[in-house]
Amino acid sequence: MEVTITKTKLILGIAFLLCFAACTESRNFSTESYQEANTGDEIQATWCIAKPSTEDEKLRENIEYSCGQSGVECGTIQTGGSCFNPDNLVSHASVSMNLFYRAAGKHSWNCHFSGTALIVYQNPCNL
Repeated sequence: MEVTITKTKLILGIAFLLCFAACTESRNFSTESYQEANTGDEIQATWCIAKPSTEDEKLRENIEYSCGQSGVECGTIQTGGSCFNPDNLVSHASVSMNLFYRAAGKHSWNCHFSGTALIVYQNPCNL
């Protein structure tokens, strides 16, 4: 009886690992296609922006977090910087969050920010 239970646990454990591996592979593939959807011969670019409805305190937290990460240079949103204008929290948060998103590899999970961010397929500078 004990051998049967151990074999069952072993089989279930292996099945779980195989399922997890398959799900991970599937997620990686779908994430890549989500990030840069292949539209014929060109690759569609993505940007991470702040949801305009996000509360100011959360936008400040997103800026602080993003600008504190390695590879993220937020001088562009400082006074006189190339992305200072428009001078508002949503714009500054969007710039800093997108800088982090790019530095971290443009994975969908790098543009979550506790549900306060969106991945867009049109350059927000052109909107």
